[in-house]
Amino acid sequence: MTDPFIILPVLLHLLTAILLIFCWKKVRAQKIISVAGNLVIVLLAFGLWMKVWNLGILTMQGGGWEAPFGITFAADTLSATLMLLTGIAGLAVAIYSCAGITKNRIQFGYFPIVHFLLMGLNGAFLAGDIFNLYVWFEVIIISSFVLMTLGGRKPQLEGAINYVTMNLLASVIFLTAIGILYGLTGSLNMADLSIKIADIENRELVHVTAILFFVGFGIKSAVFPLYFWLPSSYNTPPSAIAAIFGGLLTKVGIYALMRVFTLIYIPDSFLKGVFLFVAGATLVTGALGALGKTDIRRLLSYLIICHIGYMLAGLALYTEQAMTGALFYLFHDIVIKTNLFLIAGLIYKIAGTYKMSELGGIYRRYPKLSLVMAAVFFSLVGIPPLSGFWPKLYLISESLNSGSYILLASILIASFITMYVIAKLWAEVFWKEPMVVTDLKAAGFDALSNFKKQLLVIPVIALTALTLYMGFGAQHIAVLAERISTELFHHQPYIDAVFEPKN
Repeated sequence: MTDPFIILPVLLHLLTAILLIFCWKKVRAQKIISVAGNLVIVLLAFGLWMKVWNLGILTMQGGGWEAPFGITFAADTLSATLMLLTGIAGLAVAIYSCAGITKNRIQFGYFPIVHFLLMGLNGAFLAGDIFNLYVWFEVIIISSFVLMTLGGRKPQLEGAINYVTMNLLASVIFLTAIGILYGLTGSLNMADLSIKIADIENRELVHVTAILFFVGFGIKSAVFPLYFWLPSSYNTPPSAIAAIFGGLLTKVGIYALMRVFTLIYIPDSFLKGVFLFVAGATLVTGALGALGKTDIRRLLSYLIICHIGYMLAGLALYTEQAMTGALFYLFHDIVIKTNLFLIAGLIYKIAGTYKMSELGGIYRRYPKLSLVMAAVFFSLVGIPPLSGFWPKLYLISESLNSGSYILLASILIASFITMYVIAKLWAEVFWKEPMVVTDLKAAGFDALSNFKKQLLVIPVIALTALTLYMGFGAQHIAVLAERISTELFHHQPYIDAVFEPKN
């Protein structure tokens, strides 16, 4: 079904960013505009999600050109769900940023750049053209690089260089794959590629392009062994920025892998073997990397890597049930990783440090807030019946059914190590008495007004409530994930929607 309004969330982010530029030095106005803009975008995204759920796949052909000649935008259930979760995460970060980002950073263009980044994410989720997907990836890279360097501190600049170098390499590989694919098929439209790719006689070159896409998206997703840039990058910017990065940026790479390797390429036994190895290695090495970390954000950065492995495992097993588990984990991980970096920022506001050896006693001082944080940590670990438990159940079951025992062992090892490092974090940060006596007012939290405290705490509580809903209402998330999995594996309706003639 054709619907020109599916790109409204993208356009509204653009218009909000432009309006914010005109309020460059007006900090209060920027805060209000950003929060209001994000709220409207969440409502639009929810309306789009409802429309897709009830009516099916919606499309729009840019410039009025029919597919495959124009630029196609397509909103299926996966795209609409990710846009909604992106909107929720963006709104939470915008509210948190009103108290968590300094005036100087805001006057350097923090809020407009965040909206450009969110615009790029939404554009990538809607892209029905492989080159258009590349363009949106570039918008994301440029925006995130500016955010990472905002403030100009040396650790930020070092992390940003690692980040942009690897992501530019990924972009070169991605663009190379697009060029070869266009040479083979004469098309860039993903629905059209889905039809034409099966007729290409040179299967070796088709396999080469598949590997290039996997490497390019794998770098962006931070999979083994291409993840080394992430821990040195995500722990350097302020927590509000790190929350967007940790919750959303690696997930757009996973989205691209799911889209390309279900719609365009059907993995053969060799590719499945590569996916299985990389998924298992990502789970184990990410978990082992978190073991010795004493800085909260570095620990969380390695857990991002580790948990990307769960999503890749669903693609590696390549069954509808496994993909359901991977999608469930994707939705859970967007919310939980965004919240964890906001929580890390709260801990910094309270104690003035991210080093666990210098922390302690937070539960005694803030018992109610600590219990909220505990719910997030338990969900991350996957304590039944919380949100991290159910997708693992799908993946463990499919690993057993398919005889992928090495992947099964990797999932279990990663789960136990995650439980250990989170238990250690809780004991160090919340239970024990602080090793160093810190002046809480000097650290910043107690010195804040009640209104600013609420701006920091409310997003954490809201995201925690959503996480708990995903756990206790898991049957609803499972129905959603199952529908998306079916759409990914049976993509004829997507092709039909893209090639539907104009009314």
